[in-house]
Amino acid sequence: MNDIKEEKELIESVETGEWKSVQNLEQLKKDLKVAARKTAIKDYRINIRISKRDVEALKTKALEEGVPYQTLVASILHKYVTGSLKDVS
Repeated sequence: MNDIKEEKELIESVETGEWKSVQNLEQLKKDLKVAARKTAIKDYRINIRISKRDVEALKTKALEEGVPYQTLVASILHKYVTGSLKDVS
């Protein structure tokens, strides 16, 4: 139900003119892409000990997702620290 409320608020904000067109949209897109690339720079390398069984399971999951297992691990850690990792059980 909360989604419906948010959607109604968004529609109302558009209809009341709260949203404005962006000048130089293409340049803004380029600038934002550059900023995103700079933000995504890998700053740290970490070493952890993890069981062989867990590494093999991570590699299997990564193969299923079509990504390198290190990328999957980094994604899981990022989702955890940002609070967006969801328990599906």
